[in-house]
Amino acid sequence: MKEPVMRAIKDVTIDIDEPNTVRMNFRTKERVKRTIQRAAALSGLDDSAFTINAAYQSAIATIAAHEATLLQTTDYQAFFDALDNPSKPTDRLRDAFKRYSETVVSK
Repeated sequence: MKEPVMRAIKDVTIDIDEPNTVRMNFRTKERVKRTIQRAAALSGLDDSAFTINAAYQSAIATIAAHEATLLQTTDYQAFFDALDNPSKPTDRLRDAFKRYSETVVSK
């Protein structure tokens, strides 16, 4: 008996205006492959579209989580107070800046 098709995943890459010209190859376990194929079929997508969409959505969420910093009100205030009123550099900090400028070469 064929399982009903339920579109669980929207193709989030469809609006990206560029051709599919690059490949990503990877190996996986048989059970993982079967699970992905079943979920893809239930979603009405082929294996590639399903996998690419799931990976792309996860990548976007991961990047967003790493780029966002949430602070409580007291932490927010302390953070901006420190920016507005920086403490004087210590001798160790001055030494660190000096070592940095002597060892790091920028092009």
